[in-house]
Amino acid sequence: MACGTNRSTITRRKDFPLIRNRLSLLLIATVGMVGCMSAISTAAASANLTGAGSTLVAPLMANWINGFEAAGHGGVKVTYGAVGSGAGIAQITARTVDFGASDAPLTPEQAAACSNCVQIPWALSATGLGFSIPGVKKLNLTGSILVGIYAGKITNWNDPKIKKINPKAHLPNLTITPVFRSDGSGDTYAFTNYLSKVSKGWKNTVGYATSVGFTHGVGAKGNAGVTQTVAGTAGAIGYISASYLIAAGLPVAAIQNEAGKYELPNLANIQNAAEMVKKVPPSNELHIVDPPKKFSKAYPISTFTYAIVPHSAPQKGLLSEFILYAMTVGQKYGPALDFAKLPKVVLSAAKSTLATL
Repeated sequence: MACGTNRSTITRRKDFPLIRNRLSLLLIATVGMVGCMSAISTAAASANLTGAGSTLVAPLMANWINGFEAAGHGGVKVTYGAVGSGAGIAQITARTVDFGASDAPLTPEQAAACSNCVQIPWALSATGLGFSIPGVKKLNLTGSILVGIYAGKITNWNDPKIKKINPKAHLPNLTITPVFRSDGSGDTYAFTNYLSKVSKGWKNTVGYATSVGFTHGVGAKGNAGVTQTVAGTAGAIGYISASYLIAAGLPVAAIQNEAGKYELPNLANIQNAAEMVKKVPPSNELHIVDPPKKFSKAYPISTFTYAIVPHSAPQKGLLSEFILYAMTVGQKYGPALDFAKLPKVVLSAAKSTLATL
């Protein structure tokens, strides 16, 4: 993500909750700027906590940090680098930060390398598909169409497959430019996990991870980079965290779920997707993409995001305080940024894991 901020306007849209004041945008920009900093060593003063990782959670993190510090937790200062989930995992593994943040659960190899780390779900949101098509504000898409676009098999917006499910849209004869994350990203994980769920061909050739080998399109760093590229490129489409889509005012595609309904990444639909979680495994690894059809309002690219911390953390007391704040009091900041409240079963599992630190 490039240093500096991209001033965005907030567009009032009936389908999304709104960010209601400019302070929220300033906080998003501030966390993005922190992402340009190099990792701060955990040898810093004992009243400081440093973290790095997910750009998806960065806007919410800014509110968590301000709220936690304002609550007077012993003068604790928290800094966070929004450098992407992959980099966050790498930094906590190297112990150059106190905590990592990732929208992708640790792989077995990453868990082994992180040496006694735990992942704690602390937020719930979604990855949306923002687009830039002149004259088009509403768009329906299916999983198979998204696979075709990112595999380079559907190349124009007036393709018959797209026109068939968008009969009222005036789709132009315009080249589609798919945009993907060039850095290790939890949004990439959620998006490709979804594509792998709906397409065996995608699963067997590209698969899903924080970084995959996209064969078509252009790469951009961070949610901010993808947002800027999509907004500035006629015909572009890109997967972007919901809160960034709200801030930028980009049109967002409605994605068909298993019930056959086209749904947007709003709070009610994200919450409906999370209702599929009835039990949390000991690892806390959760997958809620493409829920079964009985979750009829579910947005199919919803995702949890995690704090990653080691059992041997030298500041585990402070870490526990901050993570508990984020999972409880800090949830109040979520709705304006399209973060749904943690389900009770997930919160209970997260608290149990936190108690083991």
